[in-house]
Amino acid sequence: MRDGMMNGIFGRRGLLGAGALLPLARPALAQPGARPVLLVVPFAPGGPTDLIARRLAVSLGEGLGQPVVVENRAGAGGNIGAEFVARSAPDGHTILFGTSGPLAINRMLYPGQSYDPAKDFAPVAPLGRIPNVLAVNASVPARNVPELIALSKRERLSFGSSGNGASSHLAGALFNTMAGTTIEHIPYRGTGPALNDLLAGHIAMVFTDVLTALPHVQGGRVRALGITTLERSAVLPDLPTVAEQGLAGYDASVFFGLVAAAATPVAARERLRTAFATALAQAETRGFLESQGMQIAPVLTAEALSGLMATETERWARVIRETNLRAD
Repeated sequence: MRDGMMNGIFGRRGLLGAGALLPLARPALAQPGARPVLLVVPFAPGGPTDLIARRLAVSLGEGLGQPVVVENRAGAGGNIGAEFVARSAPDGHTILFGTSGPLAINRMLYPGQSYDPAKDFAPVAPLGRIPNVLAVNASVPARNVPELIALSKRERLSFGSSGNGASSHLAGALFNTMAGTTIEHIPYRGTGPALNDLLAGHIAMVFTDVLTALPHVQGGRVRALGITTLERSAVLPDLPTVAEQGLAGYDASVFFGLVAAAATPVAARERLRTAFATALAQAETRGFLESQGMQIAPVLTAEALSGLMATETERWARVIRETNLRAD
């Protein structure tokens, strides 16, 4: 599946686009003593992935009629939590709230990774993706992507990321590859330190999620130059994409999806998928996700997530090979 088809999977058509959703089940009544479902978040508490997972757990539990408990198992770019789910009992009671890293990219970044996403997971359904925004310090004399590229060829510029191998690093590496630039990468230990140095003018630019950038853009200390997905973000609807500004096909964002251990029975996965689709059909849940910048997937099937994982793996493998990119 090519990048153009990715736009079809995560377009603006909405949850019911192309009639791809199967009929939604009504929420089940909770059964006393029902065994909880463990929703593993492979990152630390308090971050955007954790926040979204905890909101989804409430709606998912209503649909399943049993508690859904979030457990954070952070480390190694998401690999620790992902491996835990891959090795868990395949009974549908342990699922991973995965992202691009553990589901597609990390296998190329961590040579010692002990699980294979394509073999050790059974996809349940995609959730969607959150774009990054290319943002520069307000003192940088570039008002758009072409001006930034031209400036980078006259002056030495640097971009910060939340760490080697992070999505913000990959976004910058892809930008350099497609734009023919050599903007220096400065890795930080987290988004916060990178953003602090951007605000202080120690680095010229970052690729960060739209919600993190938004207050600083609105405050005038940071200038947003482009959205990193193929389509614009509803959070910053007037901001053109990087692809619109001369780098056709540029697409660097984080996707999210639910997976279970590989041998989980189809019936158990379909029960999870149906409850998940029901949760996303709720206006309150959907509204919360969109307020976080989430572009919700219109096709909520295991096949859609499987195809997405394969496409993202192939696409980022090329970038990682070409740039000799390494994780921390």
